[in-house]
Amino acid sequence: MIWLLILVVVCVLIGGGWWGWPLVAALLGIGSVNDKPGALVNIAQLMHRHDITPAEVEAAFHNPAATRAEPARRSSSDVAKTLFSYLGAIFILAGISTYIGMFWDRMGSVMRIGVTLGVGYTLLIVLISALHEKKYPKLILPLTLATVFMLTSGWFVFIHEVFPHSDNWRLAVLSVFGVMALHQAVLLWKYQLTVLAFTSLFFVYGFMQVGLDLLDVPFGFIAIVLGASLFLVATALEKTAYRRLAAPAILISVCWLNAGLFDRIAIASAVNWADLLTGMCVMSTAFGLHKAARHPGLAGLGYLVGSIMVYTGLFDLVYKTPFELLHFAVTASMLYACVVLQSRALLLTTVIAMLSFIGYYTAQHFVDSLGWPVTLVLMGVAFIGVSTLAIKVKRHL
Repeated sequence: MIWLLILVVVCVLIGGGWWGWPLVAALLGIGSVNDKPGALVNIAQLMHRHDITPAEVEAAFHNPAATRAEPARRSSSDVAKTLFSYLGAIFILAGISTYIGMFWDRMGSVMRIGVTLGVGYTLLIVLISALHEKKYPKLILPLTLATVFMLTSGWFVFIHEVFPHSDNWRLAVLSVFGVMALHQAVLLWKYQLTVLAFTSLFFVYGFMQVGLDLLDVPFGFIAIVLGASLFLVATALEKTAYRRLAAPAILISVCWLNAGLFDRIAIASAVNWADLLTGMCVMSTAFGLHKAARHPGLAGLGYLVGSIMVYTGLFDLVYKTPFELLHFAVTASMLYACVVLQSRALLLTTVIAMLSFIGYYTAQHFVDSLGWPVTLVLMGVAFIGVSTLAIKVKRHL
C-alpha cells in the first residue's frame, strides 16, 4: 500500500496536469480570506499582479462608477461577421482533416507533404496577415495553435517521407523542434504576443530536452538543469508583459526540477529517501512563494504535495523500527507550522497523516494485549482528541 501511495505521489509530482493543481486549490479554498490581514495580503497581491497603483485604488474607492468598464455594444452585423468567420474556419479545418483521413493511404509522398506542411505554411501566411492587419484579434489564438500543429505535423511527415528508413526518432524531433523554435522566436520578436511566447518556450525547451537526451545525459540531470533554468525564466516573466505565463511556468519548472531530484536520489540511495528529500524541496519552494506573497495557489499546492511526500517517505523509513514514534512527533509538530503558515492544505495532510499513524500504531501494539474492543475505544478517543485539536487550529487560520 505504501508503494502504491508513493507511485501516486510521483505521478502527481511529474505529470500532475495543467488543470489538476488549480482545481485542487479551488476545492481546498486555499485562496479564501477570513480576516483583515489576509484580505490586505490578497489586495496587495492583486495590485502587484495587475500593476495597480495606490492612487488608482483611491480613485476607484471614492468613485467606483468612473472605473467600472462599460461593456462594449456590438452591432448585429459584427456578431454575424464573427459567427460566420468561426463557422468558416471550422468547416475549412474539418474539410482538410476529412480529406487527409480518407485519402492518406492513396497519396504519394509529395501529396502527403503538401496537405500537411503546405497547409501549415498557408495557415502561417494567414496568421501573419491577421497579425499585420489587426482585424481579427479573437482568431489569433486558435489560428496560432492550428498553425503550430499543422507545421509540426508537416515537418514530421516531411522527414518520414524523405528518410523512410531512418529510425532515429530523437534526431527527427530535434530537427523539427529546432525549426519550430526559430519560427516562433521570429514571430515573437515581431509581434510580441503571449501565445507566441508560450510556443517559443515550448519548442526551445523541447529542443534542449531532446538534445541533451541525444548526448546521453541522464534524465535526472536534464530535469534538474532545465527545471532550474525554467524557474529563473518564470521569475523573469513576472516582470514582463507575459506575466500570465509565470504561474504555469513555475508549476512546470518545480515538477521538472523535483522529478530530476527524485530520480537521482532514488538511484543514489532509496525511494523512501527520495520521497522524503524531494518532498522537503517542494515544501521549501512553497514556503519561498508564500513568504514572497507570490502565487498563493501554487504555494498551497506545494505544501499539499510536498507534505504528502514527506509523511510517506518518513513513514517508510521508520516503519517497524524503534523510531516509529518519530513520525507522530513530526506530524504533531507540523500542527504548529499550520498555524504559523496559515495553510489549510498543510493542515489537511497533517491531520490525515496523524490519524493514519495512530490507527496503524494502535493495531500493531495494542490489539493483542488489550483486546479489540478496548482498542476501538482508545482509537475513538484518540480520533476525537485529534479532531478537536484540528478544529481549534482551524479557527486560527
